Amino acid sequence: MIDGPFAETRELVAGYWIWEVKDMDEAVAWAKRCPNPMPGPSELEIRPFYEMEDFGDILTPEIIETNERLRSKIEGE
Repeated sequence: MIDGPFAETRELVAGYWIWEVKDMDEAVAWAKRCPNPMPGPSELEIRPFYEMEDFGDILTPEIIETNERLRSKIEGE
């Protein structure tokens, strides 16, 4: 038996937001507006989402084809 993925309540993920911003500076500006969910100090993590186009030249035709095939399969379900 285990406690779950968060052994202590201080490690609990309380929620998340998804913002579409032009750069990290804009993301930080939005984060500064966020309410503090805890009575004391807390942390906000900023993590980017990546699109296939963000990987540029390292995308091979095989990877692109595999991605398109998987997307088609998911959309068909």
